[in-house]
Amino acid sequence: MNIKSLRLFILIMEHATLARAAQMLNVSQPAASRLIRLLEEEVGETLFHRTRKRLRPTHEAEIFLPEASRIINAIDNIPEAFAQARADMEPPLRILCLPRIDTGLVAPALAQMDALDRTQKFIVETCPRREFGRRLLHGKFDVGVCSIPIPVENLDVHFLANAPLQVMLPKAHPLTTRDVLTPEDLRNERYISLDDYTVIRQTVDRALNGANTVLEITHEVSSSEVAHVFVRNGMGFTFADPAAVAPELASEVSLVRFSLEADISLAYFLPDFRRPHKARGAFLDLLRDICSDQYGKIDEPKSGVST
Repeated sequence: MNIKSLRLFILIMEHATLARAAQMLNVSQPAASRLIRLLEEEVGETLFHRTRKRLRPTHEAEIFLPEASRIINAIDNIPEAFAQARADMEPPLRILCLPRIDTGLVAPALAQMDALDRTQKFIVETCPRREFGRRLLHGKFDVGVCSIPIPVENLDVHFLANAPLQVMLPKAHPLTTRDVLTPEDLRNERYISLDDYTVIRQTVDRALNGANTVLEITHEVSSSEVAHVFVRNGMGFTFADPAAVAPELASEVSLVRFSLEADISLAYFLPDFRRPHKARGAFLDLLRDICSDQYGKIDEPKSGVST
């Protein structure tokens, strides 16, 4: 299979234009068109609908993208593999995770690993959920940590814990004296919501819909960190996973149990084409221990996720 055709295909899928992809690959547009036709002949499928000067990906192109990315990633990793072999050294342990998970789970596990072995190096890549699937396709990670559902199929996924969302309020708010808060308790409070791309927002919306109730949104933000700062500044309440609260904010906010069932399932996942890193097992053991300390023992994983 023509490697240049595969690279061009991935670039078109990422940048949505043949002209931009051809420029990045340093080929002419006519040559790029020929490469795509060659690839379509090789795979036996139409990958793009051609409308005037634009290419629109077909369903077959979306199916083919993960495999094309894996092939190119494997090829790109060959020089790195030989360099590591020549140097006779283990590469850094690469962790891919969501922003909400890095400080609460991943960073504590890596701190414990560092205390045990100061020679081990780490690479931690954090990206928002809307970009997570694309990073997964590139495959340059040893362990990923994410909330379920994971936006890429056919990964080796292992359940970690259910994280019950709680109501976060400013420290001095009168409602912090309650043991449990209901939607009715929050009706007249200012709601700082995450946007609807986030799992927290989707989980809260499902819980509210199930109870046939709504909460009017005052402010909407795209990250938990911003929502937590808004709460600290007295701008309203939000819903939060306690493990994701930054230590510097913990003393300035309060968390109260929510009456509705609104849990986020956490999992780790492994690439299916990389040799296991020698430190992967130790990291996963520490990650499981931290989840157990934070959330307790969980009996039932989500359907379709290994334990």
